[in-house]
Amino acid sequence: MKKSSRIILSEKEMPRHWYNIVADMPNKPLPPLHPQTRQPIGADALAAVFPMELIKQEVSAERYIEIPDEVIDLYKTYRPSPLFRAVNLEKALGTKSRIYYKYEGGNYSGSHKANTAIPQAYYNKKEGIKRITTETGAGQWGCAMSYACNHFGLELLVFMVKVSYYQKPGRKLMMNAYNAKVVPSPSTMTAAGRKVLELDPDSPGSLGIAISEAMEIAVQDPYTKYSLGSVLNHVILHQTIIGQEALLQMAKTDDYPDVVIGCFGGGSNFSGIAFPFLRENLLNGKTTRLLAIEPSSCPKLTKGKFMYDFGDSAGMTPLLAMYTLGHDYIPEKIHAGGLRYHGAGTLVSQLRKDGLIEAKAKMQRECFEGAVLFARTEGILPAPESSYAIAGALDEARKADIEGVPRTILFNLSGHGHFDISAYEKYFENNLPDHEMTDSEVDQAISKIVLPS
Repeated sequence: MKKSSRIILSEKEMPRHWYNIVADMPNKPLPPLHPQTRQPIGADALAAVFPMELIKQEVSAERYIEIPDEVIDLYKTYRPSPLFRAVNLEKALGTKSRIYYKYEGGNYSGSHKANTAIPQAYYNKKEGIKRITTETGAGQWGCAMSYACNHFGLELLVFMVKVSYYQKPGRKLMMNAYNAKVVPSPSTMTAAGRKVLELDPDSPGSLGIAISEAMEIAVQDPYTKYSLGSVLNHVILHQTIIGQEALLQMAKTDDYPDVVIGCFGGGSNFSGIAFPFLRENLLNGKTTRLLAIEPSSCPKLTKGKFMYDFGDSAGMTPLLAMYTLGHDYIPEKIHAGGLRYHGAGTLVSQLRKDGLIEAKAKMQRECFEGAVLFARTEGILPAPESSYAIAGALDEARKADIEGVPRTILFNLSGHGHFDISAYEKYFENNLPDHEMTDSEVDQAISKIVLPS
């Protein structure tokens, strides 16, 4: 009897703990620093923008952190998520490798972002917070947080990167449907936004700018907190339910990945699927390669500099040790808006520096080509962000065939592209530009980094 290409878990098999990679890192991430004193900051410095329970998770070195029952109950509406063997894609490629994908688009938000939106809203509600501010790039995070906040009775103000606000009106309307207020960033609502618009009235915006605006509003009201959809340790922690489920599902296939792949913006979906497999490498002698795929127009892991930098454009965050292109860098207007971030999270950055993960940059058009092939063979239209992971998986399969060594490839399909039809329209019209950041452009961007003296 033919085995099913869809590998599922029961609700009882869903993990009840998030996994914290910090516990097993050979070199711990460098601490965040106060911009003026350059001294490590304590938890109290984060209290103005985050609830205490999330701060505890941010600085925790415990290997496992229990998932609250209220969060589990909401997770059960869409988790465990399915793992698929991409049989039709394999046939189209003629590859001898086995390709699997973990599909995170089957929830209310259409992406993996719900995995952290739900606990973040929950912890804020538990501590008496009334309103949350946040940023969003392509809108997946904003949609995820909008529903979560509405569910727990919280107001939400979303600063959406301006280029995506106009590229993807469907996601803005979806946020409105979940009772969130959405503002294109940069805006005139904040000093940070007004400063950007004074210098460039036509600024397309960036995640760094939107973060500055959201943080500025949050610090003005003790009943308002800020929420981030990627980069930070506690966000990545929540996403590890993806990889922990994938480990259990791969065991049901009697197979194990030679390489695990995720697209890369700030690090949440790549880390979510990769870190539990990295744990197996570090503790149990496995040798799985962990590969992050980022845009050639925003290549922080492949061309950026490892240094302390701000996580936002206005310099409101602590200084973070990261691979960065500079907090003032404005990436090209690629349609993978969730990948247009200047830096990488501190956990991924340290692991990249230590050679425990790999990174590769890809052009936009090639990724859309892979996404269309995937849609035609597997039936799911991928989000532009997810197309980078698909392109990475295709590269690995083709390389394996050339080398004559079949491999097992697993990638995270982090979301669907149902709100990204305009991007696919441009692709089919041959009107989707490519951009690769040159070494000289990288040097120029990094030379513009100005930190407080």
